[in-house]
Amino acid sequence: MTMLDYAKKCCDTVMKKFPQAELPPVGKFHYHAGVFLSGMERTYLLCGEEKYNQYIKTWIDCYVDAEGGIDGVDAETLDDIEPCNLLIRYYEGGEARYKRVLDKLAPLFLKWKCNTVGGFWHKEEFPNQMWLDGLYMAGPLAVKYGLMTGQMNYIELIHKQLKLMWENIRDEQSGLLYHAWDESKQEGWADSKTGCSPEFWGRAIGWYLVAAADISEMLPDENPFKKDFTDYAVSLAKAVCNYQDAATGLWFQVVDKGDVSGNWTETSCSCLFVYGISNLIRRGLLSKECCAVAEKAYAGIIEHKTELCGDELIIKDICIGTGVGDYAHYINRPRTENDLHGTGAFVLMCTEFQKLKNSL
Repeated sequence: MTMLDYAKKCCDTVMKKFPQAELPPVGKFHYHAGVFLSGMERTYLLCGEEKYNQYIKTWIDCYVDAEGGIDGVDAETLDDIEPCNLLIRYYEGGEARYKRVLDKLAPLFLKWKCNTVGGFWHKEEFPNQMWLDGLYMAGPLAVKYGLMTGQMNYIELIHKQLKLMWENIRDEQSGLLYHAWDESKQEGWADSKTGCSPEFWGRAIGWYLVAAADISEMLPDENPFKKDFTDYAVSLAKAVCNYQDAATGLWFQVVDKGDVSGNWTETSCSCLFVYGISNLIRRGLLSKECCAVAEKAYAGIIEHKTELCGDELIIKDICIGTGVGDYAHYINRPRTENDLHGTGAFVLMCTEFQKLKNSL
C-alpha cells in the first residue's frame, strides 16, 4: 500500500469505531481529536474523498452551533484551543459562524497567563511551567489567525514562545529539548539550577518539531520571524536523526536512552519525527541524504507498529497522555493501540511522507 493508502485505512478504522459525537474525549473540544482530525484533513486534501471532509465537519458541529457558539472548551488549557485549526478551512469556504469561534478563542492567547519572561503557562494548574507540547497546541493556530486577520502580534507572540523554549529547554550537547521548564524551579521535577525537567520525552519533542516546521512553511519569506522557525526545526531534526534506533529505525520513549533498561520504541514520536524530517526535506531545507532516515523509520513503523486485522489497521505501542516526570515515569506509562495521539501522528506522517515522495 502507498502512504496515502495507509492514511486512509487508519482514518477508516477510526471512523468505523467512533461516530463523530463519540470521538474521544467525548464532550470535549480537545486536541486528542484535533490532532487526529488534522491528519484526516490532510488525507482529504490529498485524496479528495468527501467522506473525510464530512466526518471532520460533523465532529466540529457537535460543538459549534449555528450562531457560532461553542461548547466543550476549557479556556484555561492550550489543549482545548488546538482544534480551532480545523475551523479555518470552513470559514474560508464561506461559513462565517466558524470565524466567530476563532474570534472568541484565538484572542485568549494575547492574555494568556505567563511566567515572568512571557512564556505561556501550559495549564492553569501548572503555574510558570512551559511544556514543549504547548508550541503545537497554540502555535500553528495563532500564526494562521494572525496571517488571516493581518494581526502580526500573534506571530510575534508565538515566535517568543519558540525562542523561550529553545533558549531555556534545549540541551547544547545533544541538541535535544527537555519536556518542560519551570521558571520558578519549584516543581519536584525541576532542576534546581535550570528549572528543566530531567528527560527528553519523544512525543513532546515531536510536537515542537512539527509546529516549528509547519509555521516555517506558513510564513511568507519576507516575514522576519520565518528564519528562526526554520532554523530551529532544521537543527532539531538533525539532532533527532542522531538518536534513530539502528535495528528498527524508530525512536525511543526517552529519546537518548535507547540502551537503558526498560526503554521502548514509541510510535507517536517516531511518526512525528518522520513528519518533521519529511517536511524539511521536501522544502529543500534538509539534504536528500536524510531521506534514508525517513525511509528507514517509515518502514520500521509499518513493520513493527502496525497490523492489519481484516479491514482495520491497528497502530501499536502508543504512549497514553502523560505529564512531566523522571525516567521511570516515562518508561512505565501505559502503552495502547489506536489511541488518537498515535493514529493522528501516523496519519500526519503518511500524508507528509507521501507529499515528499510525490515531490522527488
